[in-house]
Amino acid sequence: MILFTADDPAPNPRRVHLFLDAKGLDIPRKTLSLFAREHKAPEMLARNPRGQVPFLELDDGTVIAETISICRYLDELHPQPPMFGVTPLGRAQVDMWIRRTETALGQPLGLFWQHGHPMTAKLVAQIPQMAEQARARALDAMLWFDDQLKCRDWLADAPGMADITLLTSLEFAAWIGLSIPEEATALRHYFARATAHFVKGEAAPQAG
Repeated sequence: MILFTADDPAPNPRRVHLFLDAKGLDIPRKTLSLFAREHKAPEMLARNPRGQVPFLELDDGTVIAETISICRYLDELHPQPPMFGVTPLGRAQVDMWIRRTETALGQPLGLFWQHGHPMTAKLVAQIPQMAEQARARALDAMLWFDDQLKCRDWLADAPGMADITLLTSLEFAAWIGLSIPEEATALRHYFARATAHFVKGEAAPQAG
């Protein structure tokens, strides 16, 4: 199998990279340049019609796209250490927190990236009002996560895929200029804790 991916800080490839590191898995990779639009090349669209990375091509040519689906498939093949929970309740909690992160924080981050960042100005017709609305929603989401993390170390019962999803979202937020608010001390402590747990062999990212 081979993983078609992109360099950090693209958050979806980053999630798979941290998942593989946590699992101790070494899968061949082909890194595509997002800025050169290599993921939109005809041979890539033939593999993944959505024209996104990451995606995993199996030995028989089957393609698994979407970040969480890739990680769940590999978690089934290599169950230790478990990253999606070990009990019905644990698995439901991981899915719940992944969904909350993707909808409450990931969606406004994506909108701010599209409509408020200079690097995307040539790719989309930016709407400044949408960027400001997205900024406010993202910061509100960070404060909500801060409140949820005041009484827990990890999102679910053990560090896993839900935490990788939130960690990479916060990394990307800082990279595009949306730092964790100073008053969100629980979320800042969580960011440091998750970074220490999942990020190995590289300079630690900053919360902003």
